[in-house]
Amino acid sequence: VGYAKGVPMGGELRKAPADKRPTFLVAAMKDPYSGNLDRIPIVKGWLDKKGDTHEQVYDVVWSGDRKPGKDGKVPAVGNTVDTSKATYTNSIGSAELTGAWTDPEFDPKQHAIYYVRVLEIPTPRFTTYDAVRNNLPLLKDVPATIQERAWTSPIWYQPAK
Repeated sequence: VGYAKGVPMGGELRKAPADKRPTFLVAAMKDPYSGNLDRIPIVKGWLDKKGDTHEQVYDVVWSGDRKPGKDGKVPAVGNTVDTSKATYTNSIGSAELTGAWTDPEFDPKQHAIYYVRVLEIPTPRFTTYDAVRNNLPLLKDVPATIQERAWTSPIWYQPAK
């Protein structure tokens, strides 16, 4: 149904039906050799009437029982990394996340772009693995952990001309 009536990643959504807002379905599964998933945000970009660019990040679905704050952002997932051993556990996060999001501020007259990001839980950064394997101190000017991420091709919204 999504491909028959929707727009796939990298596609173009043209002329929204009257009084309708686009709804995006998202789904992701973890890499079996990496960290669990933290969250899936959608990033919306648009141009205002002056031609200035804007961006808004919306958390769509996330692991655990966290609740968005007043700013709409979900708090950090936590961190299981043991930097002294360059290890982590998948005791937080989820192996799979799915959800749907409807743009609350959709303007059918405004060009927009939407793309999805998928964030993993924190894992050791490659410099942490290198330091532990070689019995060296961690670098002071580089974070010891990282949240790996993936992102999709955008979906472009083109208003009617």
